[in-house]
Amino acid sequence: SLSASRALHHQLLDNVLHLPLQQFETTPVGQIISRFTKDLFIVDVCFHFYLRTWLNCTLDVIGTILVITSASPLFIVVVIPLGYFYFTVQVSFLGNLMVFFAALFVVLSGNTVSSSTVGLSISYALNVIQILNVWVRRACEIETNAVSIERICEYATVDKEEPWILSKRPPVGWPDRGIIEFVNYKAHYRKDLGLALNGVSFQTQSNEKVGIVGRTGAGKSTLTNCLFRVLEGCEGKIIIDGIDISTIGLHDLRGNLNIIPQDPILFSGTLQSNLDPLGKHSDFELWEVLELCDLKDFVQSLPKKLLYEISEGGENLSVGQRQLVCLARALLRKTKILVLDEATASVDMETDNFVQSTIKREFHNCTVLTIAHRLHTVMDSERTGKCVLVLDAGRILEYDTPQNLLQRKGAFSEMVAEAGIRR
Repeated sequence: SLSASRALHHQLLDNVLHLPLQQFETTPVGQIISRFTKDLFIVDVCFHFYLRTWLNCTLDVIGTILVITSASPLFIVVVIPLGYFYFTVQVSFLGNLMVFFAALFVVLSGNTVSSSTVGLSISYALNVIQILNVWVRRACEIETNAVSIERICEYATVDKEEPWILSKRPPVGWPDRGIIEFVNYKAHYRKDLGLALNGVSFQTQSNEKVGIVGRTGAGKSTLTNCLFRVLEGCEGKIIIDGIDISTIGLHDLRGNLNIIPQDPILFSGTLQSNLDPLGKHSDFELWEVLELCDLKDFVQSLPKKLLYEISEGGENLSVGQRQLVCLARALLRKTKILVLDEATASVDMETDNFVQSTIKREFHNCTVLTIAHRLHTVMDSERTGKCVLVLDAGRILEYDTPQNLLQRKGAFSEMVAEAGIRR
């Protein structure tokens, strides 16, 4: 039982760690936690108790039948149909019939059986009613609690992410140019839904700054999800510096890309573990990026400095401080490709200007994709870069510099006019 429980736990943990992000977005967290707590508790503690009690009752019934049969061999003729009906119907009345026939056959046997054997047979027959009641209760409890095992095993059938590491691995230092190419790329969130990206094809240049705009549901965030393979495509391919990203493991891909999300993500633990989860960087490097992000004085004022405990979600930090920590984390991992998902949408203007200027200075030699939910972000060509990608219903409408798109009087020009932005 302990071995089976351990195997189920390892299997469940491995499956949950390999679930796609979409599964966590559609499944309540409490349901997943319940598998590791309540359901595993039943497997660890309760199930083997019910099973052991049920087996004991089964052996007691078999022993009782053998004792009665030794005293009255004719009892075997009755116990077979009675046993069949008890297993199928499970009524405590059939147990009384067993007592009746046991006593009847003893009487019919005359003086061929000793009185001590008769007493033993009848006393065992009288106990069988209670034993069968317990047997039925335990059988019901086993059947009920077996659902916990089914729920744990259910995760084994859920579609998992692609392997984290494959035999084909990108060379050290990849990507070194930051050229991203989408080739007729199509993707959907579920097979019964329409395409979220429909035939997207474009190519960035090395160190290019691209602003991605579009109305709600245009496919801006989906484009990012596909780049990190959070969402797998159903057709086409994405090539980064000559390597099709579908041919390498997820760790090799995501470990070489960088993102600053719209909602700053922090975990419960020390500030150091949030900045450098894998422990790859020295304290000197950590203090260096904290200074770049204007967090050095704040961290030095904390009681434990880098070992300061951050609560779940970073609730003991302000929103601006959380965003700066995410910026510091990105600077520490500085890769050739950076994705900004409107990283300053929830902070004040002063923090916004500081973050944007830091990104412009520290990532000037990187390819930067900016998911712009506000057109103000892409109108300043000095801040965002030289190209704007306009999406609508998962298709590319326009792809050019902001100045050329405004002169073209197309979809981007209409969006700027509707937003009331002065050109």
